Amino acid sequence: MVDKVLLAQPRGFCAGVEMAIKALTWMVRVFEPPVYCYHEIVHNAAVVAAFERAGVVFVDDIAEVPQGRPIMLSAHGSAPEVVAAADERSAVMVDAVCPLVTKVHHEVKRMAAKGYDIIYVGHEGHDEAVGAIAEAPDAVTLIDPSWTLERFEPEDPERVALLAQTTLGMYEWDGVLSDARETYPELWTARKSDLCYATTNRQTAVQELAKQASLILVVGSENSSNTQALVRVAHNEGVAAHRVDGPGAIDPGWLEGHSVVGVTAGASAPDQRVQEVIDVVAPANGVELLRVTSEDEYFPLPPSLRRFVQTLQALVEGAVAARKPGQPGPIESDREWGATEALELLEV
Repeated sequence: MVDKVLLAQPRGFCAGVEMAIKALTWMVRVFEPPVYCYHEIVHNAAVVAAFERAGVVFVDDIAEVPQGRPIMLSAHGSAPEVVAAADERSAVMVDAVCPLVTKVHHEVKRMAAKGYDIIYVGHEGHDEAVGAIAEAPDAVTLIDPSWTLERFEPEDPERVALLAQTTLGMYEWDGVLSDARETYPELWTARKSDLCYATTNRQTAVQELAKQASLILVVGSENSSNTQALVRVAHNEGVAAHRVDGPGAIDPGWLEGHSVVGVTAGASAPDQRVQEVIDVVAPANGVELLRVTSEDEYFPLPPSLRRFVQTLQALVEGAVAARKPGQPGPIESDREWGATEALELLEV
């Protein structure tokens, strides 16, 4: 029997995910279904399913969207040609890309324009990596963290830049960074790490969990890069760890012999799933919060969505007038509600 659950803080939704979920919720509230979204809005099966029930259709090709229908682009960032195609095809297009991903896109374009060959550290085929590399494909070489730098052959070894997918494991980034600096002494890297603050905070929390727990459960979907990174961090710390989408994925045998179990969640996992997982673990002496830092980051809704909704203020006010107490109000009050409330709205 499990004696105690150590619950990581921070865990779950980051500012970029909060922004993207709320933005797509606004699209659902304003437009009659279907609303189209290019790629999954965030990499979490429960969140995607909630939006699908609300009338969102997720596509992997803008050509699948009927002419004139509203389109949202996912939080992971999209290739320039995708953005252009969506803008041309849709009457209303909203790009919900995370600002931290946008920063990397700008870095790719800027360094390519300066004639640098770019090492992009990321996972092949991941939506974020695909979008970033598309900004300057002739200048960028994708290097998976598990690969060596032998695949990278710059024209000028003194003009090499190193950029990264924001959701990498810290140890993955550090390893490539060390090798690249040794190989290319004039290496350029961003003054502030490309790794997302939420990614590093959640990984640090797992390292702390590993000091007290003999088993760690990481809530999140299989295609979530930052979730998978949390599992790898736990393994690197010598602790057993399993990724679970929700309570149904827990094998009771995993819990045998573990008195203290750590629980955390990837940056796109709803806290409701975390609580359901804790209920299945059923710790005899309850839950103890393990806090490593506080997060107060806030990313405003995409400007195009804000402008559009403001032009429909009369319509929005009509919809808001019928809302239940405590539910989201006008778009100007965005900071007063979160993605959890947004997901609850979808079920109303």
